[in-house]
Amino acid sequence: MTGRRRGERGGGELVETIALAWSSLLANRMRSALTMLGVIIGIGAVISMVTIGRGAQLQTESQLKSLGSNLLFVQSGVAPGGGPASRGAGSATTLTWEDAQAIAASVPAVADVAPNLSQRTQVVLADRNTNTTVVGSTPAFVAVRDFLPLSGRFFNQAELNQAARVAVLGQTVVDSLGLTDRSALDRTIRIRGEIFTVIGTLEFKGSTGFRDQDDQVLIPLTTMAARIVGMNTTAGVSVESIAVSARSAEAMEAGEYQITNLLRLRHRIVPPREDDFLIRNQADLVNASNAVANVFTALLGGSAAISLLVGGIGIMNIMLVSVTERTREIGIRRAIGARCSDILRQFLIESTVLSLAGGLLGVLLGVLASMAINSVFGWSAGIALDAVGCSLIFCLVIGVFFGAYPASKAAQLDPMTALRSD
Repeated sequence: MTGRRRGERGGGELVETIALAWSSLLANRMRSALTMLGVIIGIGAVISMVTIGRGAQLQTESQLKSLGSNLLFVQSGVAPGGGPASRGAGSATTLTWEDAQAIAASVPAVADVAPNLSQRTQVVLADRNTNTTVVGSTPAFVAVRDFLPLSGRFFNQAELNQAARVAVLGQTVVDSLGLTDRSALDRTIRIRGEIFTVIGTLEFKGSTGFRDQDDQVLIPLTTMAARIVGMNTTAGVSVESIAVSARSAEAMEAGEYQITNLLRLRHRIVPPREDDFLIRNQADLVNASNAVANVFTALLGGSAAISLLVGGIGIMNIMLVSVTERTREIGIRRAIGARCSDILRQFLIESTVLSLAGGLLGVLLGVLASMAINSVFGWSAGIALDAVGCSLIFCLVIGVFFGAYPASKAAQLDPMTALRSD
């Protein structure tokens, strides 16, 4: 019974202390609101900045995945330069169409292969023209790159074998030539003086990094080699890159190993000679992108969290002012029996209530800002719930930490000195 009475008395004292702290804050509404403003802005900034970081991360992932599923990119090697500067991967003519055919025929982990040969050139339609990328590939391009026609069709194997002059336009090219998906079909365009018939348009894909995937014209690889860039019949058709689709995500590592060994055999590469090709894994690109995005998100969140610390300093400053203003009140309370722990608890509760109230309003601000950001940029990042939870916990810590010194100072006031103060 005695223990229960002590518990009830302790609970009643706590409720009374909370009520007293709340009434003290309401007595100075404007000052309390301004004190909370730093916390409100800090919490809102943290949540919205984390939302921006994650939205950018999801957007980058989506763009990389739009390239296709389970992709490996095989690029030709680096052409020797005239100085110390490298011309970059893909500048040498070390890969051929025959290499792509060998990969498709001999590598068990591979589902399909699409070699690519491209050139930036002018495409002309009547009185309109545009400078775009013309890409020569094979019918497998559709499956490997997950790039479906929006209208019409893609070129087939017969047209590839016959080096037919047919073309499929990306959406940026369609717009640049003043066409629509329907009106583009069966129109004739000129590429390097050659007449091509438009047989289809590609679905919208968007940009990946600095490259617009829709700013391209697809034609058969044989046509590209024979009529646009020329070909060396003794060496075969040189290609810049080979897009390889693995059978599954688990088969990508095995596919990379098998392709490496196959190309080394075909190109007669033995140590210490370096490979004349480069293989990039789509999963590695996604992981690297995520790592950069995580650092970016952490920097944004950390920068915003600084304003939370500033808000905490503001709370401590106001609480110190409050202790000075209420010295006589503290003396009266001590004189009628309040313990040091009661005074300490009261001021700690006041600082904590200030911080948590600001935190809740900051969460509301951050949620509204996040919804606006997702709406403006068309992102599906949602609300960073973990950032909300961490911010509220941080607010509690700030309230206790920055309120501890003012509360301790109030509790240690000498009652007689406090009563004599004005």
